[in-house]
Order: sequence, then structure tokens, then C-alpha cells
Amino acid sequence: MKALGKRASGERLERMKASPRWRDGKFANVGLQPLDGRREAMPLREFLCPSRRRKPLAPLPVRDPLNAWGRPPETGLRATWLGHSTVLIEIAGRRILTDPVWTGRASPARRLGPKRFQPPVVPLKRLPDLDLILLSHDHYDHLDYDTIRTLAGTSVPFIAPLGVGAHLEAWGVAGDRITELDWWERCRPFDGDLVVTSTPAQHFSGRSPTTGNHTLWSSWVLQSDVRTVYFGGDSGLMSGFSEIGDRFPGLDLVMLEVGAFHPAWADIHLGPLNALRALDALGGGPLLPIHWGVFDLSTHRWDQPIEMLWQRAENAGVRVLTPHLGETVEPELFRDGSDGWWRDIARLHGPDTSDQSEELMTPPPPAD
Repeated sequence: MKALGKRASGERLERMKASPRWRDGKFANVGLQPLDGRREAMPLREFLCPSRRRKPLAPLPVRDPLNAWGRPPETGLRATWLGHSTVLIEIAGRRILTDPVWTGRASPARRLGPKRFQPPVVPLKRLPDLDLILLSHDHYDHLDYDTIRTLAGTSVPFIAPLGVGAHLEAWGVAGDRITELDWWERCRPFDGDLVVTSTPAQHFSGRSPTTGNHTLWSSWVLQSDVRTVYFGGDSGLMSGFSEIGDRFPGLDLVMLEVGAFHPAWADIHLGPLNALRALDALGGGPLLPIHWGVFDLSTHRWDQPIEMLWQRAENAGVRVLTPHLGETVEPELFRDGSDGWWRDIARLHGPDTSDQSEELMTPPPPAD
């Protein structure tokens, strides 16, 4: 099955083996300290017997970004959340697309696996001209075969963690369009006007049971002369957030995952409360929550990640940006006057009588 991708070989594999992250034939979270350890395993029935509240009963409201994309951002920095972890970032006059997924399912199969709640905000071929595609890791909800096959027909370059380039080349992306980085490596893809740095993430990789951790996973920092943006990809709470914050103080925009959360996964996914802790370790900044609102990937209500984050953020003194799908955001200018646009859809379920209380979804505080 082509969607499974391809294992690295040759010079690519030798470079992977030279990474400090490579241990016993695969990548590991070397150099990181988990700040919230793994819980007991999730009961299988909990995942396989979903409640009706795990999917919205009506389409989420969408904004058309095409007109906004036709003019440059006033402040030099703009982001458009296109769903899950797909964000179009405009910085230093460049357009960078993160983890593009336009497929109907986060799966190698067309009829099995998590299905999108609704169609993408805009068709892939209606995107404005892109300058760069940035990938965090090779899981299906972040690296999609059909989407990459379409993008392979363009001239847009890719930046990805070590090993991911093997998938891209197998799907038709020319090797000279691919840059693969290890943690703390950086590159200047546009003659010096933007620096892209691979930064740690506490996660894992793999597209089949036999390919676990054979590619690296990363978060990313995009830095221009006047703006610095952090894209977190997928990660559990880790000591690496503090180091990233120390190396890149004064973040202008922070994107962290808040969805697909379960206490059993606290070492590999943040969830809303640990996202707030991660943001604090990074040194703060406007938070754009990602990794929610598109796929049913856990056992919580579809709206629970954003609702929990929204309720806690004000008391934590955190500025959360909550744009509609497709709504463009300039962090300095965005003023969210809503009381939570997702709530109108969530109310269609009626009163919540499930046993998925906030306490069940809340991990204990990290160890001192």
C-alpha cells in the first residue's frame, strides 16, 4: 500500500543513525525529561464504543480566507487555521503550510479510520502560492498521502524531520525539494530572510506496526528579523519546552495541540491543561490551539479540548486566539469578542450526561 510510505536507506539512513536521537535501531526522546508520566492504558472499549458527543451534530462554521490571502498582513505575521494541525502561516513575506491534510480520513485506507467532520475549508488547489511546506512527523493526521501526491506536482520545497523525506520521495517529491533536519539544526530556505529551526518534541512516529519510530518527530521555530513563531506539532509535556523558550524568547505566536487527549497519553499528547503549562514554559505568547475540531481521535467530547482551554485560560492570564475555521488571524490585531463560537454546535447534543467529567480528562500536576 503506497500510503504506508517507505523506509529510509542509503545516505539518508546513515545520517539518521548519526543523530543523538537514534537508539537501538530507531529514534527515541533522548535528552528530554517527561514532566507528566504515562498513565494506565486506555480501556479498549472506551475507544471502540464512541458516544455520540465525539462528533459535532452540525458543520462547524467556516470563514472564507481567500480575500484576506489576496493582501499582505498588516503586521507582517498572519495565521489561518485550516483545521487540525494544518495552518497557513504568513511571515517575512512567505507562506508556510504546516502538516497539510486534505484527505477524508486520517488513515491509509479510504473506507476505514477517523473520518473528517466536514470538508476542508478550501480545496487544496485553491490555496495561494506557497513558499514552503513544514512537516512535524509522519502520522496520518499530519502527513497525508493524497495531499502530498498533489503537492508533489508543484515546485514547493519541504522541510521535515529526519527520515520523513523517504516517504516524500516515494510519493513523487523530488529529492532536491526536501530538507531534513535533526533537533536544533536550522536552515535558511529563502536566502536569509527566514530561519527555520527544528526543535524537540516528545512524541513518536510510524505509519504501520512495523515502522514505529523509524522517522523523527519535531516541533519548529520560524524566525524572521522581527517575528518568531512556534509550531508545536504533537508532544507531551517535556523539559524541552523550557529550553526552547530560553533560546527563543518573546514568541509572537505559539501553536500547541489541545485535542486527541487522554490521561493515558499524557507523555505524548498535551491536551488543554498541559498546553497551558507548556505555554508557560515557553515564556508565553498568544496561543493558537490546534489538533482539534476535525477528527475523532480520542474518547472525549469533540468540543472538550477547546472548552477546557477557554475556561482555564482567563484565570491563567493567557491570551487564546480562537478563530473560526478559515479565519485569518494577526495576533497583534485579533480581538475575539465571542463567548465561544463552538458552543452553539455543542448545545445540539443537549445536556451532557456522560461520565467524561473534566476530572477524568485532567492529568495530575507535573512532578516537581
